[in-house]
Amino acid sequence: MVKVSIIIPIFNTENYIAKCLNSLVNQTLQDIEIICVNDGSTDDTMLIVNKYAQKDSRIKIIHQEHSKQGAARNKGLKIAQGEYIGFVDSDDWVDLDYFEKLYNASKKYDSDLALATNIRTGNGKTKKRITLNKEEFITDLQKKMDICHQWKDGCPTNKLYRTEFLNRHNIRFPEGVSCEDKLFTTQAVYYANGIATVPNTYYYYFRNPKSTVNLSKKSREKTNDKEQARRDVLNFLKLKNAKIRDKDFWAVKKDYKLFGITWYRIKESFYTEKHLLFSKIPIFERSEKKTKNSKILCNKP
Repeated sequence: MVKVSIIIPIFNTENYIAKCLNSLVNQTLQDIEIICVNDGSTDDTMLIVNKYAQKDSRIKIIHQEHSKQGAARNKGLKIAQGEYIGFVDSDDWVDLDYFEKLYNASKKYDSDLALATNIRTGNGKTKKRITLNKEEFITDLQKKMDICHQWKDGCPTNKLYRTEFLNRHNIRFPEGVSCEDKLFTTQAVYYANGIATVPNTYYYYFRNPKSTVNLSKKSREKTNDKEQARRDVLNFLKLKNAKIRDKDFWAVKKDYKLFGITWYRIKESFYTEKHLLFSKIPIFERSEKKTKNSKILCNKP
């Protein structure tokens, strides 16, 4: 068993894949495998990947018809041999000590999940989305959600997951949809025995102007996928009776439409409903009454 399996879903990133692979083949942690899942690329991306594979036996290549990232990551999970799993998108990159530091922290705390700082870059902007100033092991559910910014940044790629843990809870990505990362990361954060935070090493998320996040001919379908992902997350947390703060996780409860346009929307969190005109303008908000045994936390700090 290798220490870490790194899974890369790949689709038409010929201008970025070399930078991604350079950051992985030169990791200070050498006992790794790099699983490249070609999701039906039609440009020269795989020509570049094949050249790297010829020089580095740790690179494994598998192919599938274009089925989006969820299916690609799940396919990589099926063949992964590593004690831990990491995900890197093919237009992103990581620091050279990234996987060594996350692996060592995971082993130190016997943690199911390790977390690194996520930096978004591109379009002339660079911003830290998650900033970690110290190493610690977090077990409280609310604190786990907070440290990951889970309500906002359900990102699978700045984390390291114990393989046995993912398999034991059958945590996999929804397939054939966008926003596949929200439910996966929520389940991982919820079930993890704790999160080891790892400062001073970084995952670099590149704002690719041609990525599936930024361009789509099926924008309405993407919007539907996003709303369904939010619904799936809220349903999961409600099913688990998760004792976490109200008003962090929202999903559409009901839409009222006229000529295909939403003129009135009701959204819900755990204990709160908010009513919106044209999906955006707040009309009023209603919360369930607290009881002595409810343990409801209604206000975000």
